[in-house]
Amino acid sequence: MVLTCGDAPRSAWGDLADALDGAWVTTVPPRPGRPDVDPVLDDAALDPAADGRLVVAGTDADLAAVIVRLLRRERLDVPVVFLPVGPSEAARVWRLPTDRAGALDVVRHGRAGPAPLLRDDRGGVVAGAHVVGPFDGVVYCDAHEVLRGPAAGLVVRPDPDGGSAEVGGVAVTVTGRRRLAGLRPGVERAARGRAATIGCAPAALRRDGVADDRPLERRSWYRHTADWTLVRPGTP
Repeated sequence: MVLTCGDAPRSAWGDLADALDGAWVTTVPPRPGRPDVDPVLDDAALDPAADGRLVVAGTDADLAAVIVRLLRRERLDVPVVFLPVGPSEAARVWRLPTDRAGALDVVRHGRAGPAPLLRDDRGGVVAGAHVVGPFDGVVYCDAHEVLRGPAAGLVVRPDPDGGSAEVGGVAVTVTGRRRLAGLRPGVERAARGRAATIGCAPAALRRDGVADDRPLERRSWYRHTADWTLVRPGTP
């Protein structure tokens, strides 16, 4: 089953029904919500016993919206294949091919397995990256203080190599202020753990490539107790 989010997937991937040998394809709005995704999840073809896979063709924000519905419906067992449209941090994080041949090969022959599910404290998830900044504040990863003071930015990503839910799953990178009157980039500090938090003066936030309409002052990200199921390159 294939969800194409908005009109962009057709120009990026062509006729997916034809490319995937008559797969059932439905078009949903960008960043689809409950009325768009839930009827698809009720289809018998996505019964785990039927080895059904849900293909999401769209942006990182579209993928995140679908994962939210899987979480809400307690269907994290549904294997998800991602066909990225445009630049994709999610494809980079999860090491997914972005060329047509490679991506369609994952649909047909990829291996489904658990992937750390990174949530935020506002009901969202991180498919690829949440980006904050510039900002002036404090960042923690678990109990470790990563940075205190002004910074050029913070990036929070899922950690594919995070191990168990009790150990990790969150990767943060903080870039300090530019140095030498702006001529040199700031120093990067990276950390991994199970959770990350920021408290700061109001700063801009982009969630999987989409600007949040409200300035951020506090936010937490943490690994969910259960993983989602991602299809990646490899033999099933």
